[in-house]
Amino acid sequence: MEMIRVRDVRKEFGELGVLKGISFSLHEGEVLSIIGPSGSGKSTLLRCLTQLEQIDGGSIEVCDDVMVTTDDQGNVRYSDNKTLQVIRLKLGLVFQSFNLFPHMSVLRNIVEAQTHVLKRSKEEAIEVARKLLGKMGLSEKENAYPCQLSGGQQQRVSIARALALNPTVLCFDEPTSALDPELTQEILKVIKELAREKMTMIVVTHEMNFARDISDRVIFMDDGLIVEEGPPQELFVNPKNQRTKKFLQRYEQ
Repeated sequence: MEMIRVRDVRKEFGELGVLKGISFSLHEGEVLSIIGPSGSGKSTLLRCLTQLEQIDGGSIEVCDDVMVTTDDQGNVRYSDNKTLQVIRLKLGLVFQSFNLFPHMSVLRNIVEAQTHVLKRSKEEAIEVARKLLGKMGLSEKENAYPCQLSGGQQQRVSIARALALNPTVLCFDEPTSALDPELTQEILKVIKELAREKMTMIVVTHEMNFARDISDRVIFMDDGLIVEEGPPQELFVNPKNQRTKKFLQRYEQ
């Protein structure tokens, strides 16, 4: 089953074309990694999928719900607010900068979204939060505040908060870019466990070894375009495009 269908998506910032006709699909239970140099449009693509940015052309469907289309005259039309909210709840996003509320405890950071967005009772939200904190190895940190946690612990709380909303697809935007190598391994371990549980995921990452190990499929983007895509054992071992080869050579040195 196709969970996400993206067709000819374009995004511009002024005169700068950041996405220049992106098309791909994501299937249920699939882990898709998106790699490429800085400025290639990877994070912008995730922001468009999660409605943090509006596209300038193309179409996006999530679980057969239409988010946005473009008519023959080039007019971009988003669905009604009710449909967009349904779609928004299906896509979780974990940011590279954690985005935790500094004045709230770890437990409350995970509880608040559940009670406000999903309208869960406080008791149910706390139960879900504690279960997820246990899964992240952070049960003893529920009363701590973000400033009292390491970067790796903060990112694990961010992942727990996203999972608490029961997303159909979980998106990661460079989840380890703000972490040192030791803490990076903590987060990669969590994502690998989610992959084993067949969580459908899109991972924008600069960790090439991780992308190779975790992914069912890898997309290489450059200059707002998908240059090459395929299974990791093909794209990393025998890339067909010269631009892909040149990019990957930097990580072999």
